[in-house]
Amino acid sequence: MSSLVQKVKEYLNRGNARSVAAKKNIAGSFLNKCIAIFVSLALVPLTINFVSSEQYGIWLTVSSIVGWMSYFDIGFANGFRNKYAEAKANGDMLLARKYVSTTYVLLGIIFSVVAILALVINQFLDWGKILNLSEDYNLTLVFDVLIVFFCFQMVLHVFNTLLNADQKPALSAFIVTIGQILVLAFIVILTHTVKDGNLLLLSWILLGIPCITTLIISIIAFNTKYKSVAPAFRFVEFGLTKNIISLGIKFFIIQISMLFTFQLTNLILTRVVGPIAVTQYNVAYKYFSVILMVINILLMPFWSAFTDAYTRKDYIWMKNIFRKLSLISFCSILPLTIMLIVSPYIMRWWVGDSVTFSWGILICMSIYIWILSQSTMSMSLINGIGYLKIQTIIYVVSAILSVPLIYFLCMKYGILGAMIVPTVVYLVQFIFAQVQLRKLLNCSAKGVWIK
Repeated sequence: MSSLVQKVKEYLNRGNARSVAAKKNIAGSFLNKCIAIFVSLALVPLTINFVSSEQYGIWLTVSSIVGWMSYFDIGFANGFRNKYAEAKANGDMLLARKYVSTTYVLLGIIFSVVAILALVINQFLDWGKILNLSEDYNLTLVFDVLIVFFCFQMVLHVFNTLLNADQKPALSAFIVTIGQILVLAFIVILTHTVKDGNLLLLSWILLGIPCITTLIISIIAFNTKYKSVAPAFRFVEFGLTKNIISLGIKFFIIQISMLFTFQLTNLILTRVVGPIAVTQYNVAYKYFSVILMVINILLMPFWSAFTDAYTRKDYIWMKNIFRKLSLISFCSILPLTIMLIVSPYIMRWWVGDSVTFSWGILICMSIYIWILSQSTMSMSLINGIGYLKIQTIIYVVSAILSVPLIYFLCMKYGILGAMIVPTVVYLVQFIFAQVQLRKLLNCSAKGVWIK
């Protein structure tokens, strides 16, 4: 009888400890994210003034194209996150260190090859014609800089993934915040010292500074707090690749599918409507996504916490958290409505007359962000558990249909048309994710719901 009581106490203590850790991380992340939100919003008008509204739109398109290279991680980062959390939950820190070392080496190899191939191919591409721009823009060197820094950043980001897997997302957010503050400082200085800003200089600042920041902090951390799991060649075990990739490949398929559904919007808008439309779309997104950032602050600790809880079969704790997060994400409709009502005044104060917005853009973007926040909440918890088949099927189907649909709707309705397909896809994901989560947490999931 005493052993049963002891087990119950341990069970409750684990759940309480997990909740306390989550609350601490949310508190820490909140401050970091508040600063990050302020910096992100401040960067928009400063960057537009540093270059121009048109060049800012081109920058957004160019950087999103280079961002597609992130999908070459083949899902290693997310697969590593879950496997590290599982190893730690089971108390096997040697295995955790092997996962860290192996992931660094594998991503280092992958993105070295990607960088070399991308740099070679870039020399033969005429980005002016591809993006339907005037002959004044020669973007080859800009792409070269972005490719090098982005591939380097993908390897360095393993440390941020490690922090999230270790249920310390506040530290991960802190690194990002420090990088963004430094970026803001450099932009402010250059705005007052450089007469004519350009995309090349902007590339060095916006990608180079965060890379250097992450590198320095990760080196310090691996020599202090995380010395026990610091990467080393002697701990590289390529046999673990199968464990990482078995889950990671599902994330990879999802990411590739999301590329066609969500990440091609800037390119299509640039070609069909023009670079200024990209600026309008992204500035409106940044404004309303403040709510999404807050939702992500709440979600940050729970991906890996759900991995830990599901490994230990702590269904009571998971149900409780799921219920609370669902309520919070649903209630985000209230602040979004307030933001929509005051948006014309905020936009005019924020970016001035350099960018204009119709009510249609603002209303559609607010609806899109609300549906995205609902979907993000549900899918983050499912990602922590690791059953991704339904999510994968929906994204693959949407990837096949999205590009022609977005292109057609964009030609017909402009920016508003570009929002329709992503909104519908996230709505479908939200509905299926809700059903799957309830089945998983009630232990009634069968067939495709538990794959």
